Amino acid sequence: MPPIIAPSVLAADFANLQTEVEMLNRSQADWLHIDIMDGRFVPNISFGLPVQAAIYKHAKKPLDVHLMIVEPQLYIEQFKAAGAEIITVHEEACTHLHRVVQQIKNTGAKAGVALNPHTPVAVLEDIIADIDLVCVMSVNPGFGGQKFIENTYRKIEKLKDLILQQNSKALIEIDGGVNQQNAAALISKGADVLVAGNFVFSAEDPIQTIANLKNIGS
Repeated sequence: MPPIIAPSVLAADFANLQTEVEMLNRSQADWLHIDIMDGRFVPNISFGLPVQAAIYKHAKKPLDVHLMIVEPQLYIEQFKAAGAEIITVHEEACTHLHRVVQQIKNTGAKAGVALNPHTPVAVLEDIIADIDLVCVMSVNPGFGGQKFIENTYRKIEKLKDLILQQNSKALIEIDGGVNQQNAAALISKGADVLVAGNFVFSAEDPIQTIANLKNIGS
């Protein structure tokens, strides 16, 4: 099956955000990946609810919202109201992860959990059956354009084993440093969703670049 492609709007031209979203609408992208950063959980600030709501106004594809923030439980309902169809929180930011996952599901959104590069897959053992998506960070979160961490391949394999063992329906999403060179290997290891930011938006032809990623797994 071809992978789900979720271009990261963080790498878009913010001065022409509507145009960029309309370009993604015309492309073979499946989701729009929305990176929310608070300057506390990660050393960067991106954008928040008003910008997400503006994107949603023009988007014709689901918003895959990645909350890189502390205390995400305080804002789940607002992000859902601003158009999120998938809400992903970081395992490292949630003392009561099961409660936050249930909070997300209660809004009607799909629930995802993200893991930083140093966080082992095993921390999801008791919750993998309850979640819809695992976002494996293949760079340290906070900035676009970083180099892909090679250990990600082993992590995907371990995560796939855990998903199969627990009969979970969770999708595996890879976020960071995804490009034409590593996409096929990621898919072969078990990745279902590829997040691509700079690789898409800095391309001469972003629509063709998305199509190339989409066709890798077919």
